[in-house]
Amino acid sequence: MNNFKKQIPLEEGDFYITEEGYRCFTEQYHLKRGYCCKSGCRHCPYGFDKKIDNG
Repeated sequence: MNNFKKQIPLEEGDFYITEEGYRCFTEQYHLKRGYCCKSGCRHCPYGFDKKIDNG
């Protein structure tokens, strides 16, 4: 059984490159993905805050 989530094709506006060279996903991408990964993403539209939420 495949436990990997379905990959979502990236489109313009889904991410940008930070000054450090990392890919940072935008709110647009997170909404398209459809769920919160609870990793404390910079542009999380689901209201998750790693400093407040523990689970």
